[in-house]
Amino acid sequence: MIIKKYQANTETEAIILAKEELGKDAIVMNIKTISPRGIYRLFKKPVVEVTAAVDDNPFYKNDRPKSAFTSFRTMNHPDIIYDDPKDDDLETEETSTGARGTSPIEEKLNNLQILLEKQISAKDTGKQESKGTENNKNLAFIQLIYNQLVMNEVDEKYANQLISEIEVTLKKDASMDNILASIYQKIILKLGQAKTIDLEGKRPKFIFFIGPTGVGKTTTIAKIASKLKVEQKAKIAFLTADTYRIAAVEQLRTYANILGVPLRVIYNCDELQQAREDFSDCDVIFIDTAGRSHRNKEQRDDVEQLIQGIPEDEREVYLVLSATTKYKDLIKITEAYSEIINYNLIFTKFDETSCIGNVYNIRMLTQAPLSYSTFGQNVPDDITQIDPQSIAKQLLRGQ
Repeated sequence: MIIKKYQANTETEAIILAKEELGKDAIVMNIKTISPRGIYRLFKKPVVEVTAAVDDNPFYKNDRPKSAFTSFRTMNHPDIIYDDPKDDDLETEETSTGARGTSPIEEKLNNLQILLEKQISAKDTGKQESKGTENNKNLAFIQLIYNQLVMNEVDEKYANQLISEIEVTLKKDASMDNILASIYQKIILKLGQAKTIDLEGKRPKFIFFIGPTGVGKTTTIAKIASKLKVEQKAKIAFLTADTYRIAAVEQLRTYANILGVPLRVIYNCDELQQAREDFSDCDVIFIDTAGRSHRNKEQRDDVEQLIQGIPEDEREVYLVLSATTKYKDLIKITEAYSEIINYNLIFTKFDETSCIGNVYNIRMLTQAPLSYSTFGQNVPDDITQIDPQSIAKQLLRGQ
């Protein structure tokens, strides 16, 4: 990957510079305000620095030399360029999307490095420090990061892949800061930017919510709809095809009454088309589908038929999953729905689990964009767009 920093008078200008050089796929990893030090602060204004990154080679190469870091991995690696200029005359203050005032990388991600140093110092007591010992320390640090990822339920295949891909950025005498920063940045790149509902383009936009029973689709709809109505003054309508559960219809009806939006129950594609005409003046129409078993092909076909009733450029589909579901079950669910439609990923019940490795696993497995996460029953508060930086810190830091 390529990681570079860009400075400008405003955040927007810095992001534009990044996009111009790295392309539209560049991901903003950090934004901070830099104030001149000493006497320079009298003559220079603070500037905004954006750290952006982009993958420069999606394929693995087979001609990489082996190193000590491959002792617990067998994969080959893409080229990565790491640009980390030193700001000797500047004093930094983290803001908004950055580490919020903590440096470096949130106090070594809650003392991860301190833990390593204690483990290594116990082994190296009485030994003379040497280049070989330093290499051993770095190897042990990488192994500790690997163990931390696996402990947070990142699949071993993806943990190995991450470690393999940062190896080419590291010199034999790489500092622990550089090692930790490289893996942190790589995780952010792989998670990608959150894909959320965009009201731009043709209207009305039809938003389908699919997924198994009990994951919180109806509540998630209410949370997103509330935010769009309040924050963007969007004109909204609710449709529900979940005719299997009376409680689900009544739950959505309650939310519709609170928000003052129309609700209609639909039983087939013809009724969907009629609703499409009747609500043509709306900005967005939310469709709640029945929670179906991913193992029942007939039920999946019903969902697909309903979705296909709306042209692709007028719809978005969100697969709602629980962060508490076992990884093996998530694999089966996502693969089953991948057979019928492309989707974005919403993860619910973040508040009910201490390990979110499955979020990373499913993102890698499906390559579907991440979108929202929910963490409680409060409407509309307990929802946010997925933050790759927060996920990366939690995967490396643990609980």
